[in-house]
Amino acid sequence: MKKIFNAAFAYMIIGVLSGLFYREFTKANDFPEGGFTQLSVVHTHLLTLGFIVLLIVLVLDKVFGLSGTKMFSWFFWTYNAGIILTTGTMIWHGMLTVLGLESSAMISGIAGLGHIALSVGMVLLFLSLRKAIVADKVVTTSRARSIVG
Repeated sequence: MKKIFNAAFAYMIIGVLSGLFYREFTKANDFPEGGFTQLSVVHTHLLTLGFIVLLIVLVLDKVFGLSGTKMFSWFFWTYNAGIILTTGTMIWHGMLTVLGLESSAMISGIAGLGHIALSVGMVLLFLSLRKAIVADKVVTTSRARSIVG
């Protein structure tokens, strides 16, 4: 649980700092106010996918004890790799936009890998959660039978 908490806290800090970076980097480079750049949405991605989602996972771990399983470990590292790849390419692409430089298909490809990792991570989370819920149902049913009978 501590690992989930620390990751959520780190994403909260990085998310807030990325918003600050966006504001200051665009100002420093005289980027037109209101002009779109990927930098403008990095902080929301970090705060939502990193901070909020991991806080929800922390609660699910508290209730179902997810973090003790091998599948959960796969979720955690795959999902975090996805966040880092996705937001890293957003920052890279956004900085190129602000600087007036061309982007490349490579950036889109790496971002796609990040999104795939996020998706695989979510599937692993749901498989881990399903396993925990089924195990909890078996334990609850066993307890009910021992009380009744």
